[in-house]
Amino acid sequence: MANKPLFQSITSVLPRATVVNEAGGPAYKLSAKHALAQMAATGTFGNVYYASAQNQLDAMRKLIDEIDDKEFLAKLAVYSRERAYMKDMPAALLVVLSTRDTKLMHQIFDRVADNGRVLRTVFQMTRSGQFGRKGLSSSLQRAFQRWLNDASVGKLLSSSIGNDPSLRDILRMARPTPKDDARRALFGWLTDKPVEKWAPATAEHLPSTVQSLVAYRAADTAEAQTLIAGDLQVRWDLLADAAKGPLVWKAIARQMGPQALRMNLNTLLRHDVFSVAPTLRDGNAGKNVGHAVPDRQLIDYVAGQLADREAIARSRQFPYQFLAAYMNASDEVPSKIKTALHDAAEIACGNVPTLPGPVIIGLDTSGSMGCVVTGNRSRGGTSKMRCVDVAALFAAAILRRNPDSVVIPFDTQAYKAKVDPSDTILSLSARLSKYGGGGTDCSLPFRCANEWYGANTRYAKQAFAGIVLVSDNESWITSGRPHFNSRYSGYAQSGSTGVMTQWEKFKKTQRGHGIVDPKLVCIDIQPYGTSQAPERDDILNIGGFSDAVFNVVSSFLENDASRFVREVESVEL
Repeated sequence: MANKPLFQSITSVLPRATVVNEAGGPAYKLSAKHALAQMAATGTFGNVYYASAQNQLDAMRKLIDEIDDKEFLAKLAVYSRERAYMKDMPAALLVVLSTRDTKLMHQIFDRVADNGRVLRTVFQMTRSGQFGRKGLSSSLQRAFQRWLNDASVGKLLSSSIGNDPSLRDILRMARPTPKDDARRALFGWLTDKPVEKWAPATAEHLPSTVQSLVAYRAADTAEAQTLIAGDLQVRWDLLADAAKGPLVWKAIARQMGPQALRMNLNTLLRHDVFSVAPTLRDGNAGKNVGHAVPDRQLIDYVAGQLADREAIARSRQFPYQFLAAYMNASDEVPSKIKTALHDAAEIACGNVPTLPGPVIIGLDTSGSMGCVVTGNRSRGGTSKMRCVDVAALFAAAILRRNPDSVVIPFDTQAYKAKVDPSDTILSLSARLSKYGGGGTDCSLPFRCANEWYGANTRYAKQAFAGIVLVSDNESWITSGRPHFNSRYSGYAQSGSTGVMTQWEKFKKTQRGHGIVDPKLVCIDIQPYGTSQAPERDDILNIGGFSDAVFNVVSSFLENDASRFVREVESVEL
């Protein structure tokens, strides 16, 4: 008689796993376009749990070599910068295009290198030789020259912030021909050339903004600097190095926009912006002996800027940036400002789209999800945000806007999460991120949904629009071989992943509840290039931890034909 566990009818519809993932478990290989798109939306060239920065670079170059579609590469570079808000990946794609199709490179150059930081990254990647050249080609040099001549004074001044490489390095190698004396004087000033070498331009040709900046830096007193800074509309970084004490820093704080304030709370704290200097002094020592008190007026101003309801709604911001600011804020940052970050995250939840129905959210809380989401970097830039923090925020945001949904944290066991959808978004996220820490079994949320795991679950009796799995997809508990013991019965059959086995069962159950076309969304937090479910009509694999992911998930669950790769291909050049 045939072995019934081995020859169950469901195995005939399950695709066999095609590769082994970085954790040693069975997985499905994504197409080259999809894997590169996922990497472009998540990759930071940092060291992550299962891959080094060099591994990511090697994988990226290998994928690019497999794609003979230069227009797709151009669209992906724009998508990665404009919609996924990445910096390094779009810069790398732009450098690749400079060796493949100079016309497309020129077409997207200004959209990808939309600020000085990305411009410097493109320059550094070109000089590194990692993409086939070690210097600027004539075509790439023209792109840099055009950027430098067309950029506004403010944009050039902002681009002068930062080193290795500096804007001066770029100007000296790109050798742009100034379009007028004002630009000639500005280039001379930015490259530290003596004024006599600016001829025929002179110091009087410098833009008024630059002249005011020069006067600010030359001012002898904090009071003089404060007067100039009040009318000087430049990035705060340009004022910081020369600032003479807290009085000037308070003026700088009022020049900052909401985003700059959110990202620099610790910097303002270090410069005593949130306190009023003591007035009592020790006559003998000449030192302050009074205690500083909070500067309530400035604290109220910063808090109001951070939690401006109209500004958040207008900018369509999602909660991610506010969670990052909250997690990175020092303990000494005033509580009113931290409360404002809470409030801002709550307001930003209103920008999260509602889904067409409740979903089950599988939240990976395994050990690998404790990795820093941007990867560990050797020289600064390492975030406090872990993959599990980002995943928990996704789950909390979806739950907040879709309160009938269910969150199931898991590692090698599923946890019954006690959450209140009406709780604050940051509190929900913090609570969810504390579960687990062990291995990874991505099938567990599906098993809970099918009543395979957990006697107290009744999810199989409820109707769901689908399942959203938020993970790094490095499931490894089973090897892909059939298992027949009591715990894993029916887990991984016919060489498929456990996720696919349980997904087919879930669809059958949900169709009995009238859900004709349930959908599975696998959100990958890290760019490893494999998934637990193959790409097909009922399954969407998407990479990223940016705000753009919410809209992609919503459109897919609403039966929008657009998929992740098609989302990239929809970019207009």
